Amino acid sequence: MHGVRSSLLDRQISALGLPCIKIPIPAACVNETYDARMAAAIAEIQSQGVQHIVFGDLFLEDIRAYREERLAKAGMHGVFPLWKRDTHALAEEMIASGIVAHLVCIDPKKVDRTLAGRRFDRTLLRELHRDVDPCGENGEFHTVVTAGPMFDAPIAVEVGEVVERDGFVFADVVAV
Repeated sequence: MHGVRSSLLDRQISALGLPCIKIPIPAACVNETYDARMAAAIAEIQSQGVQHIVFGDLFLEDIRAYREERLAKAGMHGVFPLWKRDTHALAEEMIASGIVAHLVCIDPKKVDRTLAGRRFDRTLLRELHRDVDPCGENGEFHTVVTAGPMFDAPIAVEVGEVVERDGFVFADVVAV
């Protein structure tokens, strides 16, 4: 959905220093395929002794219910530390913490297409229409994080080509 290159994902994983399980899904993934692959991944991490999975969800009740239902089937639990947080305060907190992110996918029906590739910073927040969630929680945009206190080192990136496909505008953020 975000259109982020797998090479950038690999750099994020390395900078986090945490184990990772990549779950490949086809572009036009049906729910049955998604559910089966997620169930397999959940079973794999549960076999390693993991009992909790942390999610960054903020408001979407249906997504949280879906996650909790799937985890409960495996005897696991979801942890939602950001749940119902004020997104204006959260956006400011993330920026103040040193997080560097760029908008990689935007919904042009909700925000101006020129925001694709922009850095997520206070200038961007001031420019967003008041109806736009500052964390993109209503599907207005998605970001890729390339620096912050959770990484052992920042990932240098350049914003490349911006394209429109399937009703969304994507900026190619490339690790350099």
